[in-house]
Amino acid sequence: MRVLIVEDELYMAEAIRDGLRLEAIAADIAGDGGTALGLLSVNAYDIVVLDRDIPGPNGDEIAKRIVASGSGTPILMLTAADRLDDKVSGFELGADDYLTKPFALQELVLRLRALDRRRAHNRPPVREIAGLRLDPFRREVYRDGRYVALTRKQFAVLEVLVAAEGGVISAEELLERAWDENADPFTNAVRITVSALRKRLGEPSIITTVPGAGYRIDTQPDTGRD
Repeated sequence: MRVLIVEDELYMAEAIRDGLRLEAIAADIAGDGGTALGLLSVNAYDIVVLDRDIPGPNGDEIAKRIVASGSGTPILMLTAADRLDDKVSGFELGADDYLTKPFALQELVLRLRALDRRRAHNRPPVREIAGLRLDPFRREVYRDGRYVALTRKQFAVLEVLVAAEGGVISAEELLERAWDENADPFTNAVRITVSALRKRLGEPSIITTVPGAGYRIDTQPDTGRD
């Protein structure tokens, strides 16, 4: 299990990290909201341990962004805000669990393991098509056994295409499913992202453009293409 600890009190964050490591739980630390968002954009975490009162985007804003991303990453709020209405608002923001300070490290470990077990029961299936292996839970992609590093947006686009199992997905549908509701319908973001995705996946190209219709995964890519 790998967790992200979002906590601005460094000594506490390091104590939690060291304690979790003794329990074979890997942990990274973010001391402010900006750092947390940066780490979330490049790493896949099993759980986020989130303090609400942090510099930069606060814990509530971080929780909203995690939920909006669609990653399904569980959130455990670990905070001094211990009133009932604090807990209610935390759960309404998307927290999966809520633990108040002061706390016992062993209780935190137990709650983390419970969240991880719960998540394991709801893991989406690994999809495989035309040499691609896409693991939505681990956010990993392999092509013919080779790991392919993708950005979040590239992964989201590929996930939609792979789920279609060779069917055609329009640019409008990709924009709707891989971007948020504020996306400009006249943007060329889909074309740019698909182009970058093709380069990341390598040759032969596996994403086919269907003129006037959209894009699809080519289940039998032509190894003789230029």
